[in-house]
Amino acid sequence: MVVFFEWLFEWQKKIHQLLFSWVPFSFGDLIYILLGIFLLYSLILCFKKKSRNKAVLKLLAVINIFYFIYQIFWGMLYFQTPIIKKLSGQKEPEINKAKTLALRYLEKCKATRESVQEDKNGIFIITDLKSIQTEIMHQQALLPKYISDKRATEVNTFKPSLFKAVMNFTGILGYYNPFTAEAQYNSQLPHTFIPFTSAHESSHQLGFAREQEANFIGYLMGVNSKNKDLRYSTEYFTLKSLLRFIIEEDPEFVKSVLNQYSPAMKRDRMYERSFILRHQGWLDDFFGFTNNLFLQSNQQEGAVTYSYFIDLLLNYEK
Repeated sequence: MVVFFEWLFEWQKKIHQLLFSWVPFSFGDLIYILLGIFLLYSLILCFKKKSRNKAVLKLLAVINIFYFIYQIFWGMLYFQTPIIKKLSGQKEPEINKAKTLALRYLEKCKATRESVQEDKNGIFIITDLKSIQTEIMHQQALLPKYISDKRATEVNTFKPSLFKAVMNFTGILGYYNPFTAEAQYNSQLPHTFIPFTSAHESSHQLGFAREQEANFIGYLMGVNSKNKDLRYSTEYFTLKSLLRFIIEEDPEFVKSVLNQYSPAMKRDRMYERSFILRHQGWLDDFFGFTNNLFLQSNQQEGAVTYSYFIDLLLNYEK
């Protein structure tokens, strides 16, 4: 049954990319805006006695139609064979191996950071986003066949979200729109986030629905890339994920690694932290809570749990 929905996903993705890739803005976001206006208008009508019954019926009909389309275009992909079953060993992540890998990626980050561009304040900056997007699409075709036999995307549908100002306060870095096959990213993020976020959303475009599997596929696209911006963003994400996994067991080790960051990496880290602190608030907490509910309802770990990504990473590196 899942094989049918995988085929359907490939078919609708190809059609949707041909339909919407030429639009200079996110067409999927426009659909969400129109849907939001309709829902708000319908809710107002629900409070009026004369129009209540008809408004409720319309509201339920639209919600059910969108939910049905979502399920057949995307939701069923959560039932694909987990990537961990394709890796030999399938051992639980070990803290000592994670530490060894963290030290390796610390050195990788230091080396790659020296070869990328920075702004007048010494913060990492992207100089050619299109080349990163092209490289991600190229790397899709180079994924190991025993992990992914999915068709590489041939059409560039990376688009900045129309909701970027709101996204700054939600903790959401990007998202995939299953109704238009567009990969959205927040263009106002610190540039250290953007290349890997794009690779992550590109993984969803390939058909990997689970969040931590999309992280892993994004990792595979970026870690061996010849594009230095993409490679640095990927290495930096991997290092941060390893440290988040380790910190509960050995906070002193994490502190030691952070102290070993190069001066340039420390500047990037401080800029990320200042961005996050400037945009913390109730909206961030609300979206974090709702995102966790969404992930758990689709048989995934919560948004702040990195153990499955680390599990995949350590089994692959082994």
